[in-house]
Amino acid sequence: MYNIYDRFIEGGVTMFVMTINSGNNSLDFTLFEMSSENVVATGIFDRIGLDGSYCRIQYNNQKIQEELELLNHDDAVNLLQEKLVSLEIIRSAYDITGIGHRIVQGIDRYRDSVVITDDVINDLEELKLYAPLHNPGEILGMRAVKKVFPETLSVGVFDTAYHQTMREEEFLYAVPFYWYKDYGVRKYGFHGTSHKFVSETMKDLLGKESFKLISCHLGNGGSVCAIKDMKSVDVSMGFSPLTGIIMETRSGDVDPFIIPYIMEREGKNAGEVLDDLNKVSGVLGLSEYSSDLDELLEACNEGNERAILTKNKYVRRIVDYIAQYYVLLDGVDAIAFSGSVGEENVSIRRDICEKLSCLGIKIDLDKNQVKNDVLKISTDDSSIDVYVVPANDELMIARETMKLINR
Repeated sequence: MYNIYDRFIEGGVTMFVMTINSGNNSLDFTLFEMSSENVVATGIFDRIGLDGSYCRIQYNNQKIQEELELLNHDDAVNLLQEKLVSLEIIRSAYDITGIGHRIVQGIDRYRDSVVITDDVINDLEELKLYAPLHNPGEILGMRAVKKVFPETLSVGVFDTAYHQTMREEEFLYAVPFYWYKDYGVRKYGFHGTSHKFVSETMKDLLGKESFKLISCHLGNGGSVCAIKDMKSVDVSMGFSPLTGIIMETRSGDVDPFIIPYIMEREGKNAGEVLDDLNKVSGVLGLSEYSSDLDELLEACNEGNERAILTKNKYVRRIVDYIAQYYVLLDGVDAIAFSGSVGEENVSIRRDICEKLSCLGIKIDLDKNQVKNDVLKISTDDSSIDVYVVPANDELMIARETMKLINR
């Protein structure tokens, strides 16, 4: 039978690397053939430990979805391996040379990707307090993968690692210094895997490694990163992914005194107020309409004043950070938009660039119609090049995994 595996081995040596993004109740995967960096299969095992659990897998221009009993992450990874074999995507678990895991928070202990060992997993258990919404689910996925793929090299790729090049004056807060020394209170930054991918793509586009870039990852979450010579200089997200620009449901920067004030007025505890800032704030909270930027813009076109206010505020906060980082970097060679909003929302990109016109930025309105493709959208006489660069965290994780395989 002529299957996916045959298609690759005809050309010679094949090497499969799988990436895993594991949450408390879900496990996303992408399988790459690394000589071509082509996606072989992708999918999700969702509602793990809940009623109505299922898997969805896309491969070879086909898509399947099945209801499955997924009591835990071990079940999900076992069934993932079985599905890949039964669908003839791979012949056995041994065909997968490496598995890369996305890890949101590694604080300043992990400045680069690492091979996942029992010691690393135990260490990450101790770091749960820094990322209580993300690290526990990621650890469940890592433990399950080590059981089902015991002979396969597992690699941890940290969202925070890319930002470990920030200087103290960028990452420290003006709080009692012992909070940093004793409790690790500092800016860590997130979306590092995406910003690193964008910087590597821009290196190829600009044909050099020495450049100054502002990377705008705009999606469900969002962050703006100042990059010099491929290294992170500063980033809008801080100790947690809650801070920085306005996001779809996250507030971004707010006065911290708001938290005890709302606790007293509404009889909530700190965790409940933080839930509000994470889940019902941002675009959704301010507009009281929708967290979806496309829906918000439709409301703007219909004259919805709150939607217009929210859109303007959303754009303004991104512009604020770009302007701040323009000064920090002492000028900028390029600005890159990525993430679902940055890659697809023509109107938001236009509004941001128009508000930056004082810096000499000009965009080509026809080129700015691009969606989900790499393209320079600025005019030839723009003082700063502006690009759309679709994010590909999974490919970045696969590349990082390959580095450790080849080490």
